[in-house]
Amino acid sequence: MASIFGHGVVGFTLAKVIDQHNAKWLIALAIFSTILPDFDVITFKFGIPYGHPMGHRGFTHSILFSILWAFVLMITFGRKNKGIWFSVIFLSTLSHGILDAMTSGGKGVGFLIPFNNSRFFFPFRGIQVSPIGIKEFFSEWGMKVLFSEFKYVFVPSFLILFVRILFFWVKKGLYGKN
Repeated sequence: MASIFGHGVVGFTLAKVIDQHNAKWLIALAIFSTILPDFDVITFKFGIPYGHPMGHRGFTHSILFSILWAFVLMITFGRKNKGIWFSVIFLSTLSHGILDAMTSGGKGVGFLIPFNNSRFFFPFRGIQVSPIGIKEFFSEWGMKVLFSEFKYVFVPSFLILFVRILFFWVKKGLYGKN
């Protein structure tokens, strides 16, 4: 898996780029939604193996889970701008599996669970897989994870945000206050 930091930056970026109103709850829930799929690590405590559809990188990393979670939050919190809420939460949740499928470790991501139990990786796998557990993260391994995420997650996210800000300034400057 990518780290909580890499996932969170993607959720923040998606919310800022898609939502014109910068709703604080949407930003917070987008960040939470990027982290939520890894709550499946609790299944190890119940003896559910990694490769099981409900195991790590299984159903909670699937497209169907992303749709269901986005729908629940859209109905619960997205009283106005339901389309924006659904889009931000869906893409934020889905981004978790996408980043995980670009990591150097694990057994792949179950994007198609429950319809197909296969696990997938992308051809690009430059993001170092993050250790499970806080103690292991604060080590040389954790630093390698953060460095790879800086290159492949943070820098692209900051560039996207920078372009978004420039676009906003140009639009505001050319068309007056909005």
